[in-house]
This record gives sequence, structure tokens and C-alpha cells, in this order.
Amino acid sequence: MSTSTYPVRVEAALDPKLNRWLWLVKWLLVIPHYVVLFFLWMAFGVLSLVAFVAILFTGRYPRAIFDFNVGVLRWSWRVAYYAYGALGTDRYPPFSLEDVPDYPAHLSVEYPEHLSRGLVLVKWWLLAIPHYLVVAVFLGAGLYVANGLSDTGPAVWGGGLIGLLVLIAAVVLLFTGRYPQAIFDFVLGMNRWVLRVAAYAALMTDEYPPFRFDQGGPDPGSGHVGLPTAPPEASTSGSSTDSAAGTSLRQATAPAPETPARGWTGGRIVTVVIGSALLLSAGGLLTGGIALAAADQTMRDDQGFLMAGDHQYSAPGFAIASEPMELHADGAADFVPDVLLGDGKIQATADDTAVFVGVADSTDAAAYLDGVRHSTVSDFRSDWDNAGPVYQTNDGGAPTTPPGDTDIWVAKASGPGEQQAVMELEPGDWTVVVMNADGSRGVSADVAIGATFPAIEWAVATLLLVGGFLLLIALALIIGAVRRASHAGR
Repeated sequence: MSTSTYPVRVEAALDPKLNRWLWLVKWLLVIPHYVVLFFLWMAFGVLSLVAFVAILFTGRYPRAIFDFNVGVLRWSWRVAYYAYGALGTDRYPPFSLEDVPDYPAHLSVEYPEHLSRGLVLVKWWLLAIPHYLVVAVFLGAGLYVANGLSDTGPAVWGGGLIGLLVLIAAVVLLFTGRYPQAIFDFVLGMNRWVLRVAAYAALMTDEYPPFRFDQGGPDPGSGHVGLPTAPPEASTSGSSTDSAAGTSLRQATAPAPETPARGWTGGRIVTVVIGSALLLSAGGLLTGGIALAAADQTMRDDQGFLMAGDHQYSAPGFAIASEPMELHADGAADFVPDVLLGDGKIQATADDTAVFVGVADSTDAAAYLDGVRHSTVSDFRSDWDNAGPVYQTNDGGAPTTPPGDTDIWVAKASGPGEQQAVMELEPGDWTVVVMNADGSRGVSADVAIGATFPAIEWAVATLLLVGGFLLLIALALIIGAVRRASHAGR
């Protein structure tokens, strides 16, 4: 094994006595940790973005943020080690960002006094790509990607090498009461690789992760010269040999001295998590407001309608119909659809023949199309290779009356080229019907829909105001928590 050090150190000791059955329910036991980690990783992402900006302008990773993010990685590693990332211990993980000296899994990262401003722009996405490919194999993402590129069938196993070897070790443990040491060493080596890449991608070091498989034993960065291992027979009984072996394993894997997650009390952690959640909510509201404002300015046609992109519809029958479109405002006044949506427009264009487009009450439209061979648009595929509408064919014959000669339409247009049917949107169930103007067979047209959306300006203003307000609160909470943690850690 190479003795060169790396600033990310991952240690673990295999418990000499593991319960044969406990691993079957650990997925349930760790649910509280998964819930907490969900919120911690949300804060991790937000604080990493703050750290990115700080490194870009100052060349330094804010110490309080560094301690928090290392603590999240450490917490995650302990949970993974207890659960299905290793199944290396039956001792329940502590709820703490701090290192717990007597727990059998440890992670530490040396604090960098200076980081490259240029590398911060590329290392987390470009330079780390080779490592991401390796990590994908270890964690299983590679199988999912490969399966997504092929339609031959589902992947048999999506847990990656780590999950597969841990499963094998669990089955062996179930029947023999022993966790194979060779499998443990290999699993620990893969986890070390993953965590080193995670710390590098999280901007915690500029030192490129080594393409080196440090399986089992102490981490080369820990400064230890060896790791005693329990003899095979030690795991089959409750003798004093078990106790001594377990104690020596834990002592051998005690991490090198490091600075703890200073200043991060429970209250400050909760504060930064709430601030992160509000920041993400504010980002969503502001993004939505900006997107709506951009659409309002750029996507309106010359009549003031916001139009969705048109799609080609074609069918061999005599008509193409939409499924009933419901315009209902439950518990609200009837004028709500009109206030929110304004007027609606259906636009149809046919190249070779006069086209008819109309909107009717769904009951009336169904009665007109009863006995007529037509196609109903039931879905719309967005697949790259097979995008387009999905039809449900209804058998029948030709319509007895051309569409323009019936009086069921609340809005209609007929003729060559582009035709537009405009209606005031009211509560009800409406069906759009596209046909050839003469009622002949074989319908093909480009169709687009839109509305005036008179309330869009109010929606933009509301989204921007609420998003801005939440942004201010979020920044105040995050900055306050980080500053207090920073001062407390000095």
C-alpha cells in the first residue's frame, strides 16, 4: 500500500461480533438519520455555494462553513457504515457533526489555509469526471446510466459494487455469524475512494484524489503503521478474545487529531437548515417570477395571446378531438377562469386543404362525433426518439353534417391556411375538434393553444415580492448562524 498521504482520511474498524439478523431491519432503524441528513445535505449544498463564491474572491474556504460541511460528510459516513454502505457495526450512529472518538467509523479533512481561485471553477465538474466514472461503478449509477441508454431490459442490480459486496457479506453473516474480512477491506477501500472524491468535489481540497485503492487497514493519511485484525475464530463466540480484538480494532482506527466542528450547536444547525430551505424556496419563486416576466414579454403574439408551441396532429379518420378540458374553480366564483386565463385561442394550420377548428361543450362534441370515425388525443410522448401525440381511435363512418353547418360550437374558424378560434374562457368541460372543412377523411394540421392571462403581471409581482422577502430572511438566518459558529469556534 502506498504511504503517501491525502488530506481526506477515512477510518473504520469492523466489529468482531455482529448480529446475524439486525441488518435485515437497519433500513428501518436509520430512517431518522435519513430524514435529518436530507435537511443537512440541503444546507450542505447552499453553504457549498457560499464557499464557492468565497474561494473565488478570497482564496479561502470559510472555516465555520468548512467545519459544518465536513461534519455532514462525517455524519453520512457513520450512517452508511452502520447501514448498507458497509454493515460494519451494530452500534447506532450518533446524531452529531462532531467526531465521536469511540465510534468505529471516522472521517476527517485537513483545513486548507489557501485554495486556488481558478481551480474552483473547474475541479468539481470537469477535473473530477474520471473519478465520477469510477464512483458510478462503486455506487451503481453506472448501471442505471447504461440501462437508460438501452431498451433491451431492466438492470438486474442497481446497487453498484459496494451494494453487491455488502449484500454478499450480509448473507454470509446471516449463515455463519462472520463478516468476511476480505470483503470488508474491499468495501472500505471503495468508500474511501467515494468520500475523497466527495470532499474534492465539495471544494475542500485542491489536491487531486489519488487513483489508488487503499483497502482495509488505516488510511495512509492517518499516520498509523498497522491495523490488527481479529482472527476468524474471534467472531464466533463471546469470549474475552472478542472483547480484546474489538478494543484493539477501535484503538487502531482512532483518527489523527483534528479540529472539530467548532461552534455548531444544535440551534445553529437548525437555523442554517431553515435558512437554506427558505433560500431554495426563494430561488424557486424568483426563478418562476423571472420566467413568467420573460414569457410575458417574448411569447405573446400580435394579438396579445401567450401561445404554447404548435404540434402536428394527423389521423386517418374524419376528425381529431381533444379529451374534455375542465375549467373549474372549486368553491370559487364562476368568473375566476376568466380573470386568471382571460380569452383562449385555438390555432390550426393545414397546408393542402381548408381546415376547421372548433370548441364545443364536451357533451355536444361527443354527440356530434358519435358514430364518426375519429381519433382522440389521449397523451403526448416527450421521448426523444418517439415524441408526439398518442391517439385513441374510435371506429365509425363519415359525419352526416359538415362541421361548419352545426351550431354546437362556442368558437370556430374555417378556411385555408391558418385559422383561429377565439373564445371567452368560462367554467365547464370543453372539447377541441379539428377536421377538414368539408368533413372529408384524413386530417392533418399544426395546432397551437394559448390564452391572454390577464393576471400574469400580478403573478409576477407576487412571486418576486414573496421570493425577495424570503431571500432576505434566508440570508439573515444563514449569515447569522455562520457568524455565530465562526466566533464561537475561535
